[in-house]
Amino acid sequence: MPARPIAFVLLAVMLLGVTPVVLSVQTATPAVAQERKSLLQLLFGGGNKREAKPEPKRTSRVRQTQRSTAPAPPPTPKVEKLENARKILVLGDFIGNGAADGLREAFAEAPGVVIVDRTNGSSGLVRDDYYDWIGEAPAILEEVQPSIIVVQIGSNDRQQLIVDGEREAVRSTKWQAEYERRTREFMSRLRAANAPVLWVGLPAFQSPSMTTDIVALNGIYRKQVTMAGGEFIDIWDGFVDEDGKFIFTGSDINGRQVRLRGADGINVTQAGRRKIAFYIEKSARRLLGDAAAAGVATLGPESLPEIFMPAAPGDTPAAIMRTRPVAMTDPDLDGGSALLNEMPTTASLVRSPRDQLVIDGTLPEAPEGRADNFAWPRSDP
Repeated sequence: MPARPIAFVLLAVMLLGVTPVVLSVQTATPAVAQERKSLLQLLFGGGNKREAKPEPKRTSRVRQTQRSTAPAPPPTPKVEKLENARKILVLGDFIGNGAADGLREAFAEAPGVVIVDRTNGSSGLVRDDYYDWIGEAPAILEEVQPSIIVVQIGSNDRQQLIVDGEREAVRSTKWQAEYERRTREFMSRLRAANAPVLWVGLPAFQSPSMTTDIVALNGIYRKQVTMAGGEFIDIWDGFVDEDGKFIFTGSDINGRQVRLRGADGINVTQAGRRKIAFYIEKSARRLLGDAAAAGVATLGPESLPEIFMPAAPGDTPAAIMRTRPVAMTDPDLDGGSALLNEMPTTASLVRSPRDQLVIDGTLPEAPEGRADNFAWPRSDP
């Protein structure tokens, strides 16, 4: 068959195959039209589009944990305090307020201890026109009747003092003398309550100039509190590094590295407050005895130790005799005139067996009857 008729036949077949399909596509339902394909579609592709697959849901790179169906643990029940619980009175500024919070956490499970917070955040010993601690202390002590008094103050005292009607610069000679007098007067008011006084030193601050002034204030507190018979608690090393520099992050009471100070370099975080209370807790528990125990149910005279109030230098009993220390380079302090190896030996009329052997070179005769007595003939003992 010639090539041209064969081409006409193929074209006719293709046209006949396309026409019914096209008609069927126009009259068929959409579902049927998607299933039937023409010869051209089978040969060259195309036609109905494939159904678009739904895009997978985007998930976060962070692995999502399944929600636990277990019930949350019940909150720790609050320990009820005893009616005659020992009271720890806390006085001071905003740093002292943090110490009160830390002590409240430290003795949360002790029914026999109550923390009474009477701090004033903006107060100090300089601005007595704002809050007069020396004048307010007696009324507070009379109301609370504390067993232990905790004081932490001085963070706001880097201010001028008015002495004899004139303003004195911080840490000047007159300023320091007046500040020492106020500290001494404040301690005398606290001692009138006949309760132990635990004066807590201040921590370092981010400002170098402020830290320098705080070091001077801590020196005043240590001197005046010790002279008045109180106990000075030094917390400085807990808030500086090995070089004595201020730190934001340090070890907590469990040795973990946590944030201790606020972003301003002044305030103290909750972990830092608990750390301050850790320094106070040791002395407080020693003074409270069994009253600070977690399982105490009742408090009586037998469970409470006798509170020891250190005597002031002027209150030392006359019966106590104190001796001066003996220095190895100055023997006159103990009444002597020479060291031990320079003292003359005591003369003796009878030489000892050692002296006879060492000095005279003669061995004394052994007593009769002893094993090393070789005299002959032997005599009966």
